[in-house]
Amino acid sequence: MNVNRRLIQYGTLYKRTFIIALIMLMISVLADLSGPMIAKNMINQHIVGIEQTWYETNGAEPQAVLYHGHYYKRAAYFSASEKKGAAATLFQVDSTFYFIPKALPFTNDPVVHGGTLTFTSGAKSLTVTAIPLTRQQLFQFYQPEIPGMLMEAIIYFGLIVVSAIFTYGQRFLLQVSANRILQRMRRDVFRQIGRLSVAYFDNLPAGKIVSRITNDTEAIREFYVTIVANLLSSVVNMIGIYIALFILNVHLALMTLLLLPILGVWIVFYRKYAVPVNHQIRLLLSEINATINETLQGIPIIRAFHRQERTFKEFDELNTRFFNGQIRLLSMNAASGWNLVGVLRGIFFVALIAYFGYTSFHLQGVIQFGVLYAFVDYLNRLFQPVVQVVNQLSGMEQARVAAERVFQLLDEEGIEVVDGKMERYQGDVRFENVYFTYDGKQDVLKGISFEAKMGQTIALVGHTGSGKSSIMNLLFRFYDPRSGRITIDGKDIGELPRQHVRQHMGIVLQDPFLFTGTIASNVSLEDPSISRERIDKALKEVGADRLLSNLSQGWDEPVLEKGSTLSAGQRQLISFARALAFDPAILVLDEATSSIDTETEAVIQDALEVLKRGRTTFIIAHRLSTIRNADLILVLDHGAIVERGTHDELMAHGGRYFQMYQLQLGSASA
Repeated sequence: MNVNRRLIQYGTLYKRTFIIALIMLMISVLADLSGPMIAKNMINQHIVGIEQTWYETNGAEPQAVLYHGHYYKRAAYFSASEKKGAAATLFQVDSTFYFIPKALPFTNDPVVHGGTLTFTSGAKSLTVTAIPLTRQQLFQFYQPEIPGMLMEAIIYFGLIVVSAIFTYGQRFLLQVSANRILQRMRRDVFRQIGRLSVAYFDNLPAGKIVSRITNDTEAIREFYVTIVANLLSSVVNMIGIYIALFILNVHLALMTLLLLPILGVWIVFYRKYAVPVNHQIRLLLSEINATINETLQGIPIIRAFHRQERTFKEFDELNTRFFNGQIRLLSMNAASGWNLVGVLRGIFFVALIAYFGYTSFHLQGVIQFGVLYAFVDYLNRLFQPVVQVVNQLSGMEQARVAAERVFQLLDEEGIEVVDGKMERYQGDVRFENVYFTYDGKQDVLKGISFEAKMGQTIALVGHTGSGKSSIMNLLFRFYDPRSGRITIDGKDIGELPRQHVRQHMGIVLQDPFLFTGTIASNVSLEDPSISRERIDKALKEVGADRLLSNLSQGWDEPVLEKGSTLSAGQRQLISFARALAFDPAILVLDEATSSIDTETEAVIQDALEVLKRGRTTFIIAHRLSTIRNADLILVLDHGAIVERGTHDELMAHGGRYFQMYQLQLGSASA
């Protein structure tokens, strides 16, 4: 399973939005990275640029400056056809600007001596007249630059606005796309849970499954919402910055390319040591969720047997291991995060300053101040995406580990949900030499064969683990037999879609499960085909109007999770009404009256006669007195049918059923 490829596949579901966001990102980066170039031009052309050679010109012009009765204009503002007059140079030493009435061949090592300036270049020296400029005079030389500087400042501000608008747009689109991906993924995970076999849930605690749906998908959400957005932004920024660096100075840009292999090695080493830690953290988190879920389910037992302290210690041990794993991850992030970036930043700045100093002293000022400023600005910007990449490594690895767990769930072999309906069958059920095993090693059902005709009541009795519930699991196709055949109306159910087989089956469990909602919604299970009249009729026929008459809101009375505010008898009646409302051809009562008091059982026994009418009924019962009228009683022992017949036939036989009945009768009379 290639996790990266699977994550990309989910991303391509909304590739159009991603492409638009990427285009907006490139525009915002281009606008943002244009700033240092404009700043470089402002410095070189308008601020430091006045130190270029000036020439006398005829009369006042927009770029001309009046100085001591003569107009001077910078060489950069002369056209090719314009005639140039006498040359002059502006030059700054420390904080003072000097007017030099001639062009300078070189400007190395300036030294001021009264009214002169001396320059030295190797064995050559040059001494020229230098007139200090007042602030007012200096401002006059700057005045021609002000319109250009204002225009570039406006462009700079406009680019900032453009960058902000497109940055907002690309982040919004990426966030929307990421949340859509997570919505799709959670939908796929939840749909997959509906496709998984019952055996999958037998082997995995509910808390761990919940952790995959919530915690793991949340980690993946961070991958798409935050990490992908930051990584895309970082990569595009780094590409743009490197292009700008090469435009400014190839030699300096080549020096900064060393950062890329360092970053690559950095990522490889981080992944090597972080992946196992992230795996451990995700596993511990799922175990913590499983423990919490189990604790909440078993609160009454924990308190009844004084297990609070022991349960706390078990949870605290898991929590401590989770904490230690997080600390290990934090220490790795701290060691490889800002600290390492700061060291690299310092190294590259030292190299930049050294290179600038070398070229200034030996190559006669090859690097302009504007270029140096822009390069320093870009270098600062270059480390911002590097920091972003490094900071996302931890979240990226957590997301990959979480995605691996989610994809494992999605890759589990499931049962396709088949649409459509099946005509209501009569309910003739036949088991033909059925063998079944849960673990693939030991059979829990061994050669089960029997036949149930439409409208008959079949009772299954036997000790715990004898195979009663396993027979019903096979009938509902929660599992499939290892060998043998099960037919309904002569059709092998193994050849029919599972959903179609169950469409006309109903089940009432010993501990009925009620969903959060109302009594009415628990009867209909929100099935639009079941009307309110049908709900009312089903509840009345099972006698619910007698046991639920004290509820203030009637059938609209709120039901909390599992029906915790209702008695066992009330929950069972709602479960009976649910089965009746769906009008199944085959009804299974899995010890449905074992936890009911005698008075409630009398109400339910009356309802059972209505419920069983016209349908094949299977009863799994421990109270043998409740199955006296069954058409066929199957006595199971260690997965095999050891006796079969009616109540009277089995009592006359005097075998295992007789012993069980006498034992229960004796216990009742005692």
